[in-house]
Amino acid sequence: MNQPPSVLFVCVKNAGKSQMAAGLMRKLAGDTVQVHSAGTKPGDALNELSTQVLAEAGVDISGEKPKLIDPQLVRNVDVVVTLGREAHVEPVPGTRFENWDTDEPSERGVDGIERMRLVRDDIATRVAELYNRLNGHSG
Repeated sequence: MNQPPSVLFVCVKNAGKSQMAAGLMRKLAGDTVQVHSAGTKPGDALNELSTQVLAEAGVDISGEKPKLIDPQLVRNVDVVVTLGREAHVEPVPGTRFENWDTDEPSERGVDGIERMRLVRDDIATRVAELYNRLNGHSG
């Protein structure tokens, strides 16, 4: 039987955006996609607002912890997605790399929970598009 497609979401701290993307993909894809997340310089804990706005969308990431990126995992997954402008992962042959230059509402003066909801919605749209591509649907 074929392995399901696999994706690794990466941001710097693995405390917000990459955790949000992973949680949203898990909810959308169930067991049809293997989902991982990691950080290039992981923080100590999840971003509380990220956890809160995902809970509003029916996604519970409260049990997750920031993790350091594993070079072996980068080689093993089908797609590596970096979120934002700061996280960088060295490309490896055979793995597809994407960068999502995610919405940053703070640049428009939007902060707090409202900022995080906009970030969540931007990531959710991108996750749905990636899910469709991984499963061969045009999107």
